[in-house]
Amino acid sequence: MEEQLCPQPAGPGPYSSLEPSPSRQEPKKQQQLSICNKLCYAVGGAPYQVTGCALGFFLQIYLLDVAQVDPFSASIILFVGRAWDAITDPLVGFCISKSSWTRLGRLMPWIIFSTPLAIIAYFLIWFVPDFPRGQALWYLLFYCLFETLVTCFHVPYSALTMFISTEQSERDSATAYRMTVEVLGTVLGTAIQGQIVGQADTPCLQDPSDSAVVSEGVNRTHSTTSLKETQNAYLLAAGVIASIYVICAVILTVGVREQREPCKTQKAEHMSFFRGLRLVMSHGPYVKLITGFLFTSLAFMLVEGNFALFCTYTLGFRNEFQNLLLAIMLSATFTIPIWQWFLTRFGKKTAVYIGISSAVPFLILVAFMESNLIVTYVVAVAAGISVAAAFLLPWSMLPDVIDDFHLKQPRSRGTEPIFFSFYVFFTKFASGVSLGISTLSLDFAGYQTRGCSQPAHVKFTLKMLVTMAPIVLILLGLLLFRLYPIDEEKRRQNKKALQALRDEASSSGCSDTDSTELASIL
Repeated sequence: MEEQLCPQPAGPGPYSSLEPSPSRQEPKKQQQLSICNKLCYAVGGAPYQVTGCALGFFLQIYLLDVAQVDPFSASIILFVGRAWDAITDPLVGFCISKSSWTRLGRLMPWIIFSTPLAIIAYFLIWFVPDFPRGQALWYLLFYCLFETLVTCFHVPYSALTMFISTEQSERDSATAYRMTVEVLGTVLGTAIQGQIVGQADTPCLQDPSDSAVVSEGVNRTHSTTSLKETQNAYLLAAGVIASIYVICAVILTVGVREQREPCKTQKAEHMSFFRGLRLVMSHGPYVKLITGFLFTSLAFMLVEGNFALFCTYTLGFRNEFQNLLLAIMLSATFTIPIWQWFLTRFGKKTAVYIGISSAVPFLILVAFMESNLIVTYVVAVAAGISVAAAFLLPWSMLPDVIDDFHLKQPRSRGTEPIFFSFYVFFTKFASGVSLGISTLSLDFAGYQTRGCSQPAHVKFTLKMLVTMAPIVLILLGLLLFRLYPIDEEKRRQNKKALQALRDEASSSGCSDTDSTELASIL
């Protein structure tokens, strides 16, 4: 890109050969990112979160009550879609590892060319086809297609963290900007989807067993009209979210320059994807980190996937659940900067223990309290504090693991997409398992499609899925985090060692040919 929206940091980049040689003697200044750079980078995280939030919170209730897919088929759609989404992450990571450097960079072309196809597939997920027999196949097809295309956006975007700066502090700061925007993205997704859909009068059946009688005459006409209005509301929300997706992708593409790897003290060796995968999965800190976050992510995904149904049927807040979701996400947005300060002041492991465990008391309160709207809003605001920590900490800790890996495997470069794609793989697979199991559980409990109320077994199942199951998973995850070895002292040691390598490489006067050779390895 010849012109950039934001002033770009000096340093090794696609035009590094045009820079004066004295700049190589100041590696720290090279990697300083302006606020505009960080904002443009951060905006790129919004599309994944806006669409993911809308799908995570609303797809289950949309399939069951609007598209009127039976619970078993809905569980298949949700599980297979998320499982496929998980599989595509390492596949896309493999393809990226084979990509060569272009004028736009190595990662940017994936982001640019996947965007238009992704928004078309996203829109079609929220469209109800006229052929009822093939509805399940329709939703499965376009759900899987969209997840594939959004993966082609998100995996290179996640790996871009390592290629906007070599300074750990700058990456942490950019990650904080990104997490703030991503939580804002969830707020947008919740607000747009929830408020637009909430304006529609979704019809329900007072007695689902008498649906054939209720559907007769005027009642049938009113129900059909109301259902059509609800379907149109979902389409309108999808169009607005698709527009946000495009705008954010344009800002990211224009405002961020992907930088080439600076010269190292030793030349990087080219390796196969599977060899890189073996090295990554044998790196102890990475395995312990993703295992801990696998359990905590599964806990929050259970809450996310079942929250709308829980508020509607267990708590009885049919017309309030979208506002409760908005309260959670606004609370999370405002507390992201606080958690960034906290992890800088007290360390990332401490932030994990305090931030994620803070959700447990409020989940216990929800499990045992009677339905009370005011108390539920208080709990929602408090839960947002823990959601903010769960958003920020994994992406803030992954670069530390990659730095530790680079010190132990100095000749193994280009593994960044593997680290990020397999972390996303495990979290998405956990999401698929949680959605599939929870929807099947509702089917076994006797969930009634379009019912104004649900049997007691369904209400109890929803309460267990939103409260007790997440509590157990959070506690298991926190126990596993005790094994994670990179504390603040270890981080400081790694930072000094990496800076020494960069200073040595800068003073050695590496040629641009060496940089070009390294840039081709990913």
